[in-house]
Amino acid sequence: MIEIRKYSDHTGHPDPRRVIKYTLFWCPTGSAEILIDENIFILKSNQAVTITSGQFHQLISVDGEVTALEFTLDFFSKSDSDIELIFHNGLFCHFGMNEVITVQNPVFFTEILRLIEKETLEKPYQYLISTHALVELLLIEINRSKIANGDEIWKPDVLFLKFLESVRNNFSQNYPVSYFAGLLGTTEAKLNEISKLHTNKTAQNVIYSLTISEAKRLLLYEKLTVKEIAYQLGFNDPFYFSNFFKKHTLLSPKDYQKSVRT
Repeated sequence: MIEIRKYSDHTGHPDPRRVIKYTLFWCPTGSAEILIDENIFILKSNQAVTITSGQFHQLISVDGEVTALEFTLDFFSKSDSDIELIFHNGLFCHFGMNEVITVQNPVFFTEILRLIEKETLEKPYQYLISTHALVELLLIEINRSKIANGDEIWKPDVLFLKFLESVRNNFSQNYPVSYFAGLLGTTEAKLNEISKLHTNKTAQNVIYSLTISEAKRLLLYEKLTVKEIAYQLGFNDPFYFSNFFKKHTLLSPKDYQKSVRT
């Protein structure tokens, strides 16, 4: 549900990994190199980066100290306001828009992580409640830092976030917008309205964006053929999938693999 690890002058992990958890890397001193999907990020002292559930990532190296915090959506999201807080100001963004964030109050940030570590190790009475509150403080501090660093306030709509999660949980079915509207107890018009508000895209194009992001991850990190990936993403015709991928990326699936790996 929630786990915390510390790395000091570490050579890193040998391979990228994918966990269905929300991950935060914090570098209090030194620097660290982290691969997230197809991009490499360098963390320096007093900086953090957030990784959404399902993204591939690899801690390549640590020259100093790094703390990694992982938690599941079920652990944290006890209410709609919890879901909104996870994604407030683009934190743990579904669309792979990861960014390095300089934390304005690093001593406080490090202390919160220390308390989370203590609670999860000792597991005192009601420690899950206390760690939930501490993670809330952590996310609020990141949001305050983003605002102090010049970001505009962006508050997501919980319905939109539930829509994104529902799409990610049903890639293999290739459901239309109407299915998700029924699942979420709303209308296609409402999903289009909130999708355009948040991304300037229709709900269908949001589904396409998430599908392309997932296709890229499978192409890069899973030992699957293009045909197998097509079926895994709900395409009955691999040729149609290849055309769909090229339309949205300007590269065929195989050309995309070559361009990133080289």
